[in-house]
Amino acid sequence: MEEERYEREPFIEGFARFREHTGERVLEVGIGAGTDFTNLVRSGALATGVDLTEESLKLVERRLELEGLHADLRCADAERLPFPDESFDFVYSWGVIHHTPNVRAAAAEIVRVTRPGGRVCVMVYNRHSLVAAQAWLVNGLLRGRPLRTLDDVIRSHIESPGTQAFTESEARELFPGLDPMTITPVVTPYDVRLTRSRFASRWVQQLVPSRLSWFLVVEGTKALH
Repeated sequence: MEEERYEREPFIEGFARFREHTGERVLEVGIGAGTDFTNLVRSGALATGVDLTEESLKLVERRLELEGLHADLRCADAERLPFPDESFDFVYSWGVIHHTPNVRAAAAEIVRVTRPGGRVCVMVYNRHSLVAAQAWLVNGLLRGRPLRTLDDVIRSHIESPGTQAFTESEARELFPGLDPMTITPVVTPYDVRLTRSRFASRWVQQLVPSRLSWFLVVEGTKALH
């Protein structure tokens, strides 16, 4: 699982910077199968992970046990994180909060629990992307519904029901407490998917303009009081 994740998304290391968090208080919002979270724990971070499902937490707890590792794992909603203000040095969430109904609330919670001067790294989906355009072509135009909006198509046909995607300016507005902030579009194999499990060659990715990529990575430092 880990090998496949980082083969498809080798750029994650450059954003998560796993090796730079030794001794830091780190929170991952939405740990899923725990691959990134396990790397944070391996690095010596004082790591806390939350997820909405108990099954995910059990899986990650077992992964950590197999390596003799331990961390604070909690079942929690991203829109209502169970931590005091300014609890963490680094808050990380990769491809998660665009699946929660109130993304703005989840983003505000991420900033709230980050200490002033602490760092945030969150990946969300890009509405103006090739992936979204392809979904609209298949589920809108080719089905005789050309007036369907990108938002409607993304919510109904990409991953889980209710999935959302954002423009760069909208992603920036989600995190007003970060200063400075950067937003990096990242081209991935998913931008050149041929079928559900087949992707075009890596060189084809290089032809995709970054502004049309499916991933937007928001990074920033929480402003000092």
